[in-house]
Amino acid sequence: MLALPQDSEFRGFVALSARLGADPLLVQAAGGNTSIKRDGALWIKASGKELRAAQADTIFVPVDLAGVRAGIERDEADPTAGRVQGDTALRPSIETTLHALLPQRVVLHLHSVNALAWEVRSDGEARVAERLAGLPWAWVPYHRPGLPLTRAVRAPAAAGVAVLALANHGIVVGADDCIAGEALVREVERRLAVAARPAPPPAAPRLAGFANGSGYRPAADPVVHALATDAACLAWARQGVLYPDHVVFLGGEACVVDDLAALSGAVAAHRARNGAEPAALLVPGAGVLVAARAPAAAEEMLRCQAEVLLRLPAGTAIRCLSAAAVGELLNWDAEKFRQRLAH
Repeated sequence: MLALPQDSEFRGFVALSARLGADPLLVQAAGGNTSIKRDGALWIKASGKELRAAQADTIFVPVDLAGVRAGIERDEADPTAGRVQGDTALRPSIETTLHALLPQRVVLHLHSVNALAWEVRSDGEARVAERLAGLPWAWVPYHRPGLPLTRAVRAPAAAGVAVLALANHGIVVGADDCIAGEALVREVERRLAVAARPAPPPAAPRLAGFANGSGYRPAADPVVHALATDAACLAWARQGVLYPDHVVFLGGEACVVDDLAALSGAVAAHRARNGAEPAALLVPGAGVLVAARAPAAAEEMLRCQAEVLLRLPAGTAIRCLSAAAVGELLNWDAEKFRQRLAH
């Protein structure tokens, strides 16, 4: 059984992780991860675990920091393999190598809605640069989470950059302690904050007609419905996928159903193209239906998508993940493992 450190520093790290994880504008479901380096170990969130549960569950796992860093330098296929310390079945986060590479003791990787609202824009890098001016930050073009992203941050990591803006992915903040780390997260959030546009409410009676006997139910979260009731959000949703966790929990494309008669055909066509039924259906002008079998994480990810898109001015040009990037995520064993835990 893995025993967590009980000193005040580690308790403060656990409390900070839970606090950040409880904010849906920073972390959704099992997304995001935090770590702390101490006594030769990197303590990092385990894959599939939720940060908000940090104080109620054992979600952190220690790995040999020097060993992981050596594995990165040797370009090993999995630098974390065989380097977990202690008696545990937990697997370290897919972002462990990124956390290990960064020099700061405390690293906080968050899927910030405000950050994503800038990072998915075609002019995102320039816009973020305007807002983070004066901070030790760097823009990182999109790379698949894990080793590809780790390799992409070698230069800013070596330079001691404290804030990474990850295109189509979120932010990474590094600091020497938890207090400084949280303060920097709050400052970045303050600078990147964008007010959400109001969206038309769902058409409940029409949605109920679609839901009847379909295996789908109206989304419980009212914000989710903006994906179909807001014309701009719907147009962007049709364009493609914007960030990795959307692919993991919702699949590679939106399923839009314009009328009740087309529902079964739309679901069947989606299943034929993607190998699975859609996690959600977008009904233009009416709202969003969520598969009855879908895990709670699916609706959290739909809420995140709506929150991001509601922060974009109508007509904004966006940058979606390429078909190759989406396919890479869908076929990645590490993400399949995380999906199984979510279900």
